[in-house]
Amino acid sequence: MPINKDREYRNMVLSAIQDETPDTEEKRMIVTGYATIFEEPYTLYQNDDLVYDEVVDRNAFENTDMSDVILQFDHEGRVFARMSNNTLSVRPDERGLLIEADLGGTASGRELYEEIEKGYTNKMSFGFTIDGKEESRNTLPDGRYHYLRRITSVRKLYDVSAVSIPANDATSISVRTLTDGVIEQIRAERLEAEKLELRRKKMLLQAKLNGGQ
Repeated sequence: MPINKDREYRNMVLSAIQDETPDTEEKRMIVTGYATIFEEPYTLYQNDDLVYDEVVDRNAFENTDMSDVILQFDHEGRVFARMSNNTLSVRPDERGLLIEADLGGTASGRELYEEIEKGYTNKMSFGFTIDGKEESRNTLPDGRYHYLRRITSVRKLYDVSAVSIPANDATSISVRTLTDGVIEQIRAERLEAEKLELRRKKMLLQAKLNGGQ
């Protein structure tokens, strides 16, 4: 899979709807899903030291460049639908960023629809870059650091992609990009705290020794 390190990737759920038009009884092969849900935090990464959550502001897509988003498989190869020919729709609603695609225009698109309809493929990922964010940090009751990143503005939405494995390499790399700096900061802070504690113990020990003279 070609991975663009400047972009971030997130997973979403995909479902199939077979729509019968009353006049023609023609079956339209529609797939739909939400690229993201607004104002609902989700965990991108966690370990023994850190919980890294993210939330998308409901106004994050107000100025997003969605001039020609495409639908692919595993972020590469054939294009199954695209906005410029009206086979793909991407729009924010009250819940989140809704995606609908008509896969009936090509033989490969119809094959992909059948795979989705039968449950062989039911996950998606989407690629984007952000323009604005807010970050906050606190400490959880279990002692772990908690970071929350609020995406306030998405600069560009590049593609939505049906994926064979939801935890794909692109998603993993984008999460590592977000958390690597945070983890290094936590390690530096803990090392500094350990040094301060060691210094404090040495001072207490020295005070006791001096008091016993």
